[in-house]
Amino acid sequence: MAHTIHSRHVHYGWDNSLEPVLEVEPGETVEFEVVDASGGQLNAGSTAADVARLDFERVNPVTGPVFIKGARPGDVLEVEILEFGPARWGWTAIIPGFGLLADEFPKPYLKIWDLSGPGERAWFNERIAVPLAPFPGTIGVALPEPGRHSIVPPRKNGGNMDIRHLTAGTRLLLPVWVEGALFSIGDTHAAQGDGEVCGTAIEAAMQVACRFRIRRDLRLDEPAFIVPGPLASGQDPRGYFVTSDGRQALAGRNPYSGSSVQLLS
Repeated sequence: MAHTIHSRHVHYGWDNSLEPVLEVEPGETVEFEVVDASGGQLNAGSTAADVARLDFERVNPVTGPVFIKGARPGDVLEVEILEFGPARWGWTAIIPGFGLLADEFPKPYLKIWDLSGPGERAWFNERIAVPLAPFPGTIGVALPEPGRHSIVPPRKNGGNMDIRHLTAGTRLLLPVWVEGALFSIGDTHAAQGDGEVCGTAIEAAMQVACRFRIRRDLRLDEPAFIVPGPLASGQDPRGYFVTSDGRQALAGRNPYSGSSVQLLS
């Protein structure tokens, strides 16, 4: 069975007291309508002046949360990212005081990208284009600690990890900290390099379809993910299992049959 959660169902912090907007059985598919990272404050006609006026209390909204029936603390939630819906435009910005280039570029800057052109590309201009490779920048479950926790940093529950390899076909493994997991997703990117050097990727609102599975054969303290193919061109064509901590116990085996193992620290 497939379900849809519309973009009005967003929140701005991880909070295990939030009421879920949907309850699903393991194996069911949910399509999320994701708002862009500005929370709708920027549009295709925006300028750099709009970047300077951004309200940071409204950035990085996530759609959800979803209660996965049967998920309990100590389990691992497998999130299979199935597909991304279309986006017609996206944006990249330099935000004053934000990002690695803040000292070198103190003034706001905004680039609006055309995502509707030919060739599955983001068009910078008529001559320059970037291949589309959509993924969610922020994805995770509720934390066990009470209260509201910022969406911005990556944590043991997932969060704003900005991992460009979480494209369609990837399976994200999240440790479950509360009953039902309370899964949410947002901050969709049309494309990104190995990091957001200027502070943003090609940010774009779009739909994301995910399927959930409860894994009790694994024990994880931090997120991990499985990709079906190489992480970059020219590498081993087999899949990869990627984790932030090589000490995590994986029930004594690699959960992706026949894959190579890449440990990221």
